[in-house]
Amino acid sequence: MHLVCHALMLLAATTLARADEAPKDKTPAVVPFEMLATRHLAVKIKINGKGPYRVIFDTGAPVSLIDTKIAKEAGVIGEKVKPGFFGMAGEQKVEKLELGELKVENIRVIVMDHPALTAVTKVLGPVDGILGFPFFARFRMTLDYQAMQLTFIPTGYQPADVMANLALTLMSTNNKPAKKVLAATGIWGLVVDKDAKDEESGITIKQVLPESPAANAGLKAGDRLLVVDGTWTESVEDCFRAAKGVPPGRSAQVRYARGGKEIESTIKPNEGI
Repeated sequence: MHLVCHALMLLAATTLARADEAPKDKTPAVVPFEMLATRHLAVKIKINGKGPYRVIFDTGAPVSLIDTKIAKEAGVIGEKVKPGFFGMAGEQKVEKLELGELKVENIRVIVMDHPALTAVTKVLGPVDGILGFPFFARFRMTLDYQAMQLTFIPTGYQPADVMANLALTLMSTNNKPAKKVLAATGIWGLVVDKDAKDEESGITIKQVLPESPAANAGLKAGDRLLVVDGTWTESVEDCFRAAKGVPPGRSAQVRYARGGKEIESTIKPNEGI
């Protein structure tokens, strides 16, 4: 599990970024890394000329994070700042962050005494933060476990502010749930329905189109559809979800009730549009 909360990880997967003009200098920069007992990669960085500080290099982290101790030491936050719970001092700007020969200016970090990092520090020695998406997204990277080296090539890609996007998401007034649209993959040729007060098993077949796959399977209007391709159909949604999993041309078993008897048949949906 990565050390940064899952909500941020999910957000990072959809975070927008922009590609500025590609940098003229694309000279590769090679940086050594350390493999911790936790199987995380650790590198050493400088912040505003201070350091080096040992941090986890985490390609799954949507933000970069440093603890309050080095944030104060490097002048990221003032000495009079009183961090909150877990040393949280929020998002701050680092004027210059260095990793080997790489230098990134005006990069955003989260200042926080992350409990997971605190636990790792007690066992493996100082781990002062996490280097994540706002840094590594700017480069094309190669990871060599045998040589214990990371190679970076600048691309000109400028990642957007993850925290700003998160704030916009949380502040959005559009809290309506997304509508779901279910449709069968192929054409079955039947219409089904179930009244809200209907508590019997299955759903009612209201109509069967002539010469359709449903008609060829022997289904008729008035039949009670019980199972589609191994899935119980207790609602119209169940039926469409099951039908969606059957590609055109593949046979599926259906079970339905007629006249107090249960009947099994095979249906093969046609190609649709």
